[in-house]
Amino acid sequence: MTRETPRFALVRSCILPLDLHYRVEQHQWVRVEADGTVTLGLSDVAQTVAGRILHVTFRSVGRYYAYDATVAVIESAKWLGAYRTPVSGVFLEMNQALLADPELINRSPYRRGWLVRIQPDALARDLARLLTGEEAVAAYERFMASRGLDDCVHCEGYELP
Repeated sequence: MTRETPRFALVRSCILPLDLHYRVEQHQWVRVEADGTVTLGLSDVAQTVAGRILHVTFRSVGRYYAYDATVAVIESAKWLGAYRTPVSGVFLEMNQALLADPELINRSPYRRGWLVRIQPDALARDLARLLTGEEAVAAYERFMASRGLDDCVHCEGYELP
């Protein structure tokens, strides 16, 4: 019997898929799609720290956004903040489902609760700024310890990646 390698790691009960790229301090993830586009979202840590997501507003689709430019604004029960893209490129698509149900970010941060899709223009450069795999797990462990963050809280209906 062979053992499968886990698809995600746990850090203080927070789920981190190992195949994603992370900007840890901003709690963002990047998934490179087969067609070369990227999907962006908020991590499990983000949905815990933010609490219930109340509203998501998106910037204009079809425009070019430089690295770290605001592509969405997220309002939760605890804060209001900009989602700054960790990848430069053309904003292809927003997650329309979040307009009607922003709590998808809380229930399904890595699947149905994604935020935007981008056609990157300098993917290798941008991915070099991000962490993945065990390097990301170790960085999240350090980050959470340094900030005194407790375990992640998963709402009813939470979906594993």
